[in-house]
Amino acid sequence: MVALAIDNLSIPIIDLEPARTGTPEQAAQVAQDVYQAFKKVGFVYIKNHGVPQDLLDQAFAWSAKFFALPQSEKNKAPHPPEGWYHRGYSGVGREKVIQMVFDKDGIAEKRKTPDVKESFELGNENDERMPNIWIPDETLPGFRQFFTMFFETCYSVEQLLLRIIAVGMGLDEDYFVKYHQNKTNQCRLLHYPAVEEELLRLGKAERIAAHSDFGTMTILIQDEVGGLEVEDIHEKGKFNPAPYIPGTAVVNIGDLLMRWSNDELRSTLHRVRAPPLVDSDDASKGRMTRPRYSIPYFITPDREQIIDCLPGCYGPDRPKKYEPVKSRDYIAMRMNATY
Repeated sequence: MVALAIDNLSIPIIDLEPARTGTPEQAAQVAQDVYQAFKKVGFVYIKNHGVPQDLLDQAFAWSAKFFALPQSEKNKAPHPPEGWYHRGYSGVGREKVIQMVFDKDGIAEKRKTPDVKESFELGNENDERMPNIWIPDETLPGFRQFFTMFFETCYSVEQLLLRIIAVGMGLDEDYFVKYHQNKTNQCRLLHYPAVEEELLRLGKAERIAAHSDFGTMTILIQDEVGGLEVEDIHEKGKFNPAPYIPGTAVVNIGDLLMRWSNDELRSTLHRVRAPPLVDSDDASKGRMTRPRYSIPYFITPDREQIIDCLPGCYGPDRPKKYEPVKSRDYIAMRMNATY
């Protein structure tokens, strides 16, 4: 069943239950609905995705506990200086999300406006190339154990989504799964502290600037504060809210899957602009945005996989738009511009 979340944005809400437990015909319909959403909008809300709400509530509770730690404790799991090694903690202003700017001067100019957020990155606990960087267990007992389990739970949803989109595109059900065997994904805890509305309005600070994601696709769990905005499919440069909807997650296509599909699927620009809803107790400050938490799970192909145009997405009258690229090289290029 498909329903529109927001009329002017046309992001559908799709129930994945038939794809998990329904008949082959019902599963095929879900696959077609998801494919059409990714083709037209690049975004979809999913419900009945297989992750219990109480587990999501626990994830946000653990995230809040982590970010509430003293700065000195969070700094015990520092993000390395290299952008490609995306693990550990980054304080407010450390990272700057930049859209398709790779020259040194361009990056320096973009960094003049800081992103007011802090983050903690984790991945596959068995990743030898990019080991996780944890705070000491005694600092927050249970934190590591929970998110190691949560990462695996997200991976199971990833596998479901990869099969759904493959069927929707007329490919073998396991086509994308074969490219995503090693769990080279990233689970990210994000905290956007309260910030003065005026700083955002004047462009002196940002939450996250307009950008597209790098990989195959992203699963986003956001809290009730919301703040996600997605570029209007009919009017470039206009962004519409994609609010929190209870019981759903947001899924969007990344740039690698857009390249893979020869632009058949859409990697849509999006940003974060948390709404100002709180009056400050400090008379010297104006209205403050509410703190916001979100948990994106970034799905990327295995590092050594070569991403080339999908069967059926090119031909004599539809040439390939992109050269083949190794997954590891493309992600590293994008990440190194961020740090």
